[in-house]
Amino acid sequence: MSAVRTTRTVLAAALVAGLTATALATPALAAPAAPAKATAKPQQGHSATQQALDAAVAGGVPGAVAQARDGRGSWTGTAGARKGDDRYRVGSITKTFVATVLLQLQAEGRIDLDDPVEKWLPGVVEGNGHDGRKITVRQLLNHTSGIYSYTGDPGFVKKVGPDFLEHRYDRWDPRELVAIAMTHEPEFAPGAGWSYSNTNFVLAGLVIEKVTGRPYGKAVENRIVKPLKLRATSVPGTRTTVPKPSSRAYSKLVDNPTPNDPVHDVTELSPTLAHAAGEMISDSNDLQTFYRALLTGKLLPKAEQKELTATVQISPELPQVSYGLGIMKQKLSCGKEVWGHGGGIHGSTSDAVTTKDGRHSLALNFNADWTGDTQAVLEAEFCGVAPKKG
Repeated sequence: MSAVRTTRTVLAAALVAGLTATALATPALAAPAAPAKATAKPQQGHSATQQALDAAVAGGVPGAVAQARDGRGSWTGTAGARKGDDRYRVGSITKTFVATVLLQLQAEGRIDLDDPVEKWLPGVVEGNGHDGRKITVRQLLNHTSGIYSYTGDPGFVKKVGPDFLEHRYDRWDPRELVAIAMTHEPEFAPGAGWSYSNTNFVLAGLVIEKVTGRPYGKAVENRIVKPLKLRATSVPGTRTTVPKPSSRAYSKLVDNPTPNDPVHDVTELSPTLAHAAGEMISDSNDLQTFYRALLTGKLLPKAEQKELTATVQISPELPQVSYGLGIMKQKLSCGKEVWGHGGGIHGSTSDAVTTKDGRHSLALNFNADWTGDTQAVLEAEFCGVAPKKG
């Protein structure tokens, strides 16, 4: 939702900045940026990961935190003014929680992901070429619906970007967010392409509410948070603060920021601007527990597990990246494959991934949204390649 650098790669624009309005304002994703310079020899342990965190702070991120788990145990690293157990807004990582709930509901026979959206939300997806009768719930979850993302609407961008300080406590109804999207034409016909749309997951949250008769957040809590004992994870609803322990979150609130642009404390905000597309709060420990449990089959039956990880390509220019149902698969530079999601919201940039066998995982957060390279941290942890100084 807040401003981010336009030099992000396609992956970062779709993943890390998944809930950032200015990063998603145009239908075409940005061209891939040049890869970061790295040391030639992979490093052992987590020293490369710590160097990547230090490099982020040296480059202007106020604070960074990461936690990893592998066969050697758990490691936590911080840089700047951060604590290892900080909670933070996870942005679009919320999407994986939402998709998991819908897959669970399908396993129980309460919904079929190939149902048209119109069946569950009659009259909600219509206008300017949008037609809920031709879009399935599955297409919401893998971003092949073609539905316009409300976070690209200029009026919405202005309120949550340059005018954020005036509107930070505004409450948005999820159907209001969908209605904003319906004032625009779709990106393409359902199933004819791939385009990251936050409207897809606002709708997915509304579908959960229609099926269960309760707020989607209650389903997330009862089906995932409580069973996995995720004590730092919450669906805030209308709560504007982040529970302690936590650090402050910062933004420049402009696209293409310069060193002279002021930095604003954006910690407090109304999470209703994101709803099921990205409102959740968690910490690095809980996020790893969730993704490890999900990828190792502890939350879904085998049939739904297979559907979760059935991916579609997001771009011919990025064959190493594909998208499943609320989850991303990517192959790193060293050939290792990781699954997870990224999330960006005002003052917060996160990533959480695990190998498919759940044996090696990483979750991280920068408390800034205009600078920092989370992909470098992933490469450091899984490939042992640290950013080169200078």
